[in-house]
Amino acid sequence: MKLRAEYRRGGTTVGIARARDLQHRKHLSEQTVKRMVSYFKRHNVDKRSDNFGDDGNPSAGYIAWLLWGGDAGQKWAEEHMRQIDKTKQEAKTQRASSH
Repeated sequence: MKLRAEYRRGGTTVGIARARDLQHRKHLSEQTVKRMVSYFKRHNVDKRSDNFGDDGNPSAGYIAWLLWGGDAGQKWAEEHMRQIDKTKQEAKTQRASSH
């Protein structure tokens, strides 16, 4: 949020909202976690741009990436989504075996 405010670029209103949710440690729904995973998959190419990772003159893509949680956010979202999928599969298997 600091880089976004300073450089006035990077991120959409959705990205800014996501940053606020993360900053305030709000509960994120399954749908939001899915959106995060999708965002990181689509925008992984942004890492190749000039000034990605440069806090002194950051690219818009870098600022947006950070708004969504950065590398740590990507890792968390992917792990959380795997756990959600695993829990769903276990519940499905349990229902099938109880019939």
